Amino acid sequence: MDHYPQIKDLMDRVYHDIGGAWEKTTIAKLIKDFPEGQIGIVDGDKLVGMALTVQVDYEQFSNPHTYDDLIGHRNQILNNAKGDAMYGLDVLIDPDYRGFRLGRRLYDARKELCRQYNLRAILAGGRIPNYHKHQDEMSPAEYIEKVDHKQIYDPILTFQLSNDFQVTRLLHKYLPEDEQSVGYATLLEWSNIFFTPEEAVLKTPRTTVRVGAVQWQMRSVSSAEELLSQVEYFVDTVSDYQSDFILFPEFFNAPLMGLADDDRQVEAIRYLAKFTELFRDKMSHMAVSYNTNIITGSMPLLEDDKIYNVSYLCRRDGTVGEQRKLHMTPHERWDWVMVGGDKLKVFDTDAGRIAILICYDCEFPELGRLLAEQDVEILFVPFWTDTKNGYLRVRHCSQARAIENECYVVIAGSVGNLPQVDSLDVQYAQSAVLTPSDFAFPHDAVLNEATPNTEMLLFSDLDLDKLKVLHNEGTVMNLKDRRLDLYQVHMPGMAVELDTPR
Repeated sequence: MDHYPQIKDLMDRVYHDIGGAWEKTTIAKLIKDFPEGQIGIVDGDKLVGMALTVQVDYEQFSNPHTYDDLIGHRNQILNNAKGDAMYGLDVLIDPDYRGFRLGRRLYDARKELCRQYNLRAILAGGRIPNYHKHQDEMSPAEYIEKVDHKQIYDPILTFQLSNDFQVTRLLHKYLPEDEQSVGYATLLEWSNIFFTPEEAVLKTPRTTVRVGAVQWQMRSVSSAEELLSQVEYFVDTVSDYQSDFILFPEFFNAPLMGLADDDRQVEAIRYLAKFTELFRDKMSHMAVSYNTNIITGSMPLLEDDKIYNVSYLCRRDGTVGEQRKLHMTPHERWDWVMVGGDKLKVFDTDAGRIAILICYDCEFPELGRLLAEQDVEILFVPFWTDTKNGYLRVRHCSQARAIENECYVVIAGSVGNLPQVDSLDVQYAQSAVLTPSDFAFPHDAVLNEATPNTEMLLFSDLDLDKLKVLHNEGTVMNLKDRRLDLYQVHMPGMAVELDTPR
């Protein structure tokens, strides 16, 4: 309150056309009711800028209202201590200090306060003081649109739009004495993307997720049990590091094909399909026992005399989801006579919303875009490639999916030689965790990667909050900036299905 003489002087100079300063008792009540919301900038002992703010009920003030709805008896501004939003009353900068971006600093301080208090949004009734110059030639709505398109400059609205506020409606008779705005105002809103309702705190999803990827060594085995013991070794190790997910490669159990009596490829893949139900059930049991979600790489599934390439999500709550490979490679189609699935799945888990694209599927950008539209945060890509150029197709396309869809992509493949199995005699892989490309992420958009052609585990912590910031405040925002008026991705023969634990 020692600043009040300077507050009065500043408000009188800036608001000379709409009544000048608030009374001392009004400012005193603001400071008493919501001290953190009253923010000042001083140069030495001189007050050169300030922001005044109250707490309000979002539902009430996100709907039409007037400035008087904020004012009580004797010019007392009504602060709702239980309100779930902030309302920006005033932002003032000394005319001699303009041009130093001080207003932006005050807005940023408000945003940080909104996040700290876990409030839903910042609302504000914004004056449009240059509208009186154009009132005879255009409506307020047309004026706002032209300001938004930078065809007209408005000292207040232009500034608010540049600070990430959105105009949600036009307010009539908001401040009748505001002749420059002809009584109109914009209702502006800045949404707190980290807001969590109090009643949902216990159900709030994890913001940091740990993933483990297995770069799997292909080796000869004598039985399914021997191979399953290798699987359990990796699951056990990953669980020791408290990973939320473990990803195995495509066709990781292919060594079992070496046990088939018939060495013809089409018969060998059908022989391998006999083990799929066993592996799915055993790995589901491991997911529960070791408390981790397992993406089972992929395995052949025989159904109605057709062979599919299927990946299972074995959640640690015991539920199981599946994603079938949609696009068959020429080798799968001709040598193994496999067919593609017809469903694209999105999976809700206790550690985020995920999806699975098996190897070749990641090379079709339409699938990644459709998944992004369903808010997928982590995309898992189990792959099998025999040569480096084949691997690089998967790697580069997965990197593109991460950047264009603003999500994490985890890829895992197999290494080593398997000469006794036709067409699986060599493998090449460098498993990796890939990210979007912006300041919050590694400079090369690679969070982690394995040593090429070496059996190993890869662990990474994924910060899902960074994705939220990227979606709303990134250097570029690929998802927001799509021209849906020009193009959209449609699936006339297939819908994206949501798989939620029951």
